[in-house]
Amino acid sequence: MLLVTGATGNIGRELVRQLDAQGAEFRILVRDPDRAAGLPGRAERIVGDLGEPATLPPAFDGADRLFLLPAGIGIDHTRHALAAALAAGVRHIVHLSSCNVLGDPMPAMGRWHHERETLVRACGIPATFLRPGGFMTNALDWLPTLREAGYVLDPAGPGRYAPIDPADIAAVAALALTEDGHRGAEYTLTGAETFTLAEQVGVLAAAVGAGIEVRPVTTPAEAVRFRFPGGAPPALAEALVEGFTRMRADTVGLRTDTVERLLARKPRTFADWCTAHADVFRRALGIRPGTSGPESSG
Repeated sequence: MLLVTGATGNIGRELVRQLDAQGAEFRILVRDPDRAAGLPGRAERIVGDLGEPATLPPAFDGADRLFLLPAGIGIDHTRHALAAALAAGVRHIVHLSSCNVLGDPMPAMGRWHHERETLVRACGIPATFLRPGGFMTNALDWLPTLREAGYVLDPAGPGRYAPIDPADIAAVAALALTEDGHRGAEYTLTGAETFTLAEQVGVLAAAVGAGIEVRPVTTPAEAVRFRFPGGAPPALAEALVEGFTRMRADTVGLRTDTVERLLARKPRTFADWCTAHADVFRRALGIRPGTSGPESSG
């Protein structure tokens, strides 16, 4: 039995769909059953919260493999999940971490993930660590300024990175959960193409069929707004500013062939992701879905 945490997020939803397509036996831990309404009906739903240890035993009971995706920036959720996993006799953990743990010196984002990795290793359950770079779905963070004034904030300037489709992260997770040979492995996962943010916006504009302005970030507060329009806790805000500063300085960008090596296919492209999500951005820009140009009033 597989247990999937984070099942209603960008990676978790894709993982659940892929496990369902494979016919795997699995259940999902959800805080809000309504958010899981669109997931495959065959998935057993257990209501619980990694922040509330007393709610976890029913989800972990009988599970022998765990996809662990702790939310937020703390480590308590990881501690609670590992205690429940040990009590239930889980035999393998696939843990979602971050490529930020590879930084030298390690940035704040990496330190949080490193602390979680350390806890997983110390618990004694064999584990596989997935360390993705930036997600293609981070482009959805552009929607507020697109709706507001039709532009995208750029906090990274000449910095480059190789965004990865969460569906590819999920495919690697499904592989590690359902096939032998991945215990103890550490997989750094990226897409196959590096971009500046302005280049990404250009790809999106081509898919949408409309020009999109890119404006450079001028203050740290704007950099935080890029990812969290409603604001972020001080520690997270500071880490975001640090991360964008480091990204701006990296004009090459981390890129690996791990996805292709494991899945025997190329990673999905950002152009394909933009095409699949073009109508979301068209609506933000006031363009009728499936068309280009301003939405007609008549």
